[in-house]
Amino acid sequence: MNAGFQIPTRIETEPAEGKFDLRKYINFVWRHWIFIAVVAALVLFIGVIYLVRATPLYTATTQVLLEPPQKAPNLESLADSRYDDYSFIANQLAIIRSDPLLRRVVIKERLAVAPPTSQDPQSTDPSKESATSAEDESVLDAINSLRGALAVSRSGQAQVLNISITWTDPARAGQLANAVANAYVVNQLDARFESAKQASGWLSDRLVELRQQLRDSEEAVTRFRNEHGLTRSGPTVALNDQQLADLNSKLIAARTDLAEKKTRADFLAEVAKGKKTLDALPDTFQSTEQSKVMGALRGKLADASQRQADLLARYNSRHPAVVTVEAEKQDIERSLAAETQRMIQAVNGEYALAKARLVATEQAMREATGQGGLNYDDSVRLRELERTAAVNKSLFEDFLQKAKITDEQSTFRPREARIIMPAQRGGQSFPNTMRTLLMALFIGLGLGVGGAMAMEMLNLGFTTTRQVEELLEIPVLASVAKIDKSKLNKDGTTFPVPFYQIHYPLSAFSESIRTLRSGILMSDVDRPPKVIQVTSTSPGEGKSTIAVSLAISAASAGQKVALVDADLRHPSTSHFFKLDQKTGLVDLLTGAAAIGDVIAFKSEHLGIIPAGAKSLNPPDILGSERMKALVADLKKNFDYVVIDAPPVGPVVDSVIVAGLADKTIFVVRWASTARERVQTAIQKLSVQKRVGGLVLNFVVPDRAKKYGSDTYGAREYAKYYSE
Repeated sequence: MNAGFQIPTRIETEPAEGKFDLRKYINFVWRHWIFIAVVAALVLFIGVIYLVRATPLYTATTQVLLEPPQKAPNLESLADSRYDDYSFIANQLAIIRSDPLLRRVVIKERLAVAPPTSQDPQSTDPSKESATSAEDESVLDAINSLRGALAVSRSGQAQVLNISITWTDPARAGQLANAVANAYVVNQLDARFESAKQASGWLSDRLVELRQQLRDSEEAVTRFRNEHGLTRSGPTVALNDQQLADLNSKLIAARTDLAEKKTRADFLAEVAKGKKTLDALPDTFQSTEQSKVMGALRGKLADASQRQADLLARYNSRHPAVVTVEAEKQDIERSLAAETQRMIQAVNGEYALAKARLVATEQAMREATGQGGLNYDDSVRLRELERTAAVNKSLFEDFLQKAKITDEQSTFRPREARIIMPAQRGGQSFPNTMRTLLMALFIGLGLGVGGAMAMEMLNLGFTTTRQVEELLEIPVLASVAKIDKSKLNKDGTTFPVPFYQIHYPLSAFSESIRTLRSGILMSDVDRPPKVIQVTSTSPGEGKSTIAVSLAISAASAGQKVALVDADLRHPSTSHFFKLDQKTGLVDLLTGAAAIGDVIAFKSEHLGIIPAGAKSLNPPDILGSERMKALVADLKKNFDYVVIDAPPVGPVVDSVIVAGLADKTIFVVRWASTARERVQTAIQKLSVQKRVGGLVLNFVVPDRAKKYGSDTYGAREYAKYYSE
């Protein structure tokens, strides 16, 4: 950071980096509103031309309702309709956009462009094939064109399809939309009819196979019976399936009952042999009367045994009470033995009866089925053949019934889709005037803002004091407004810019120069600078004008000022005072003239040392010991020494002179000189940290205000100035 006092800036009042600053964007729009408006108007004009030249398109829409399939009277539909399935709706949308359906519309509405026919009646077969191929290509092109104009969608959650056609002719759009809807309805009917026909054909073929299977199975049963001499006669022949099922149920029940009785008989036989006790009596005995009696006797026996045990605990075995209980137990045991014998006899009787019943049932079954003389294996084989024949018969009858239903459904044409809202004359859908104009307006505004941002990025000059202070870290001592040439005239006499403050001492320009002078003074309060070098980055930035104006302002304030023209290559200050032909600095430093010969006083307080003769080596002259002595001598004899030095960019002269000056003032043309070049030049002069500040020259107040800058030329300050 350069040493010295920095004048107060507005950095502290500016929003912190990264925060939203509304003023920044307002100023941006203010600066470029004309450019943005022109670009937006141009794009809007292009949009209007596009609307005028665009071919209008019209869209017509028809609605098709998907209905559950209607069944034929008293017939069961074979199809499973699931209209809540989204995949089904997607399938219907794909059907409408399919080539076969659109081909039907193309042919019916004659959308295909007919290929040119050959004029030669004796055309050969290859040419006919070529014509056919061209016709197919024209149909395919028409199908693709129609598909591009077709839009199909579902209407919300309803089972309704919206079919839209976008066409150049509104009436034609309505016709094509209705044609596509009609083709879809007809396609649904044809598809169902074809499906029923195919099902009927398949069932017919299947019936032939089933009829042959049934014949083979029945012949196998007949052949088996003939081989074993089995015939059906009398009532058995008239038995139906229900009667046979009843007999079979009775046979199963008899076998189950026999097994149960046998289990009881076997158990009681083991009890009689002493292998088992009645304590292991199965649960199946507990429901009979005998088992209940046996249970009561076992309970009495258990009670007697308990009483005997209690008595034996108190008395011996010969005690009368014990003897009485022992006798009671023996009576109960004899009763149990007798009851057991009766149970065995009863169960054996029941077993014999169940066995006889089973034999009778089996005999009745054999007589009913004509299997009386068959052994077990042959009987099983016969039943197997009969079951196969029965299954084949049932399957044949079922398919025969469905074949009749399908045949009748093929002649019944149910409606699964119908048009609920035919398309009318199409309404214009393209171009959408309002949307196009709004889009053009937004695009134009976007391009305008983008172009303005690009111009901002390409404008590499300094426009605000904040930019200078953030990038260069030096203060802006003054902002000097650009003076219109029309104002450089008074009483018919034209005067140069530095004299403007003499004619208008209360003007904004005069105030800016006084501010510059005060800023230089305050840059180092302890050691107020007396030798001031004024330079710039490149020519044309007004550094000589600022140097002369600064010297005149100090002289007008009563200070004794020496103005030295150190720009030996282009002595603008010498030319300004018409001293370019006089002896000057070069003559003084080379010893060709004395100080009294080269200094010219334009007033009591202003002395000017022109550049003098031409020099082939200005850096050596400016860096000489005589130059140092001259600056020291001027510093003693004058209150203020202003050195107009060359620009830093092209030559090194200013870097040499900067070592002799107390402070260097850098002049930058507002919104013009590239920031990087200014930064590089400042770095060259900042070796000894003697850069006092920067002057923004040629500021345009009206434009600077749009950057948020407050300049002395601003209109709101006009009442404080007199010009």
